[in-house]
Amino acid sequence: MPIWVDADACPKAVKEILFRAAARTGIEVVLVANQNIHTPRSALIRSIRVPRGLDVADGEIVRRVGPLDLVVTADIPLAAAVLEKGAVALDPRGDVHTPDTIAERLSLRNFLGELRETGVDTGGPAPFAARDRQAFANALDAWLQGRTTT
Repeated sequence: MPIWVDADACPKAVKEILFRAAARTGIEVVLVANQNIHTPRSALIRSIRVPRGLDVADGEIVRRVGPLDLVVTADIPLAAAVLEKGAVALDPRGDVHTPDTIAERLSLRNFLGELRETGVDTGGPAPFAARDRQAFANALDAWLQGRTTT
């Protein structure tokens, strides 16, 4: 059960938390991106570079992910796709996506996209903050603890 990371836009602080978790727990962390991603030297941490293109990294993650794997992504359509494969989707801000919440999040994403297409400034996500880093670390720890008790 590796941890898959949609690494192109993943905050550095989240990657560092994942690297420490790999060392602490022995779980593999795989970063997927369309650019070279610096990783520490470790048999537990690797990166996969995919060609540039719309959703190429997402497609690679969906192709490789297995049931009960963890996928770290802020991409709602990717989260929906991995949930369909039985994986767990965790946002870098600590939100766990579930089958019960993903439809609502997809609808909101699509609605905001339509607004932007009409010229409405919907703003963007808030800057990544210390509380986001802590929420992610807490959610990751909860997943890791659940993984060891099953």
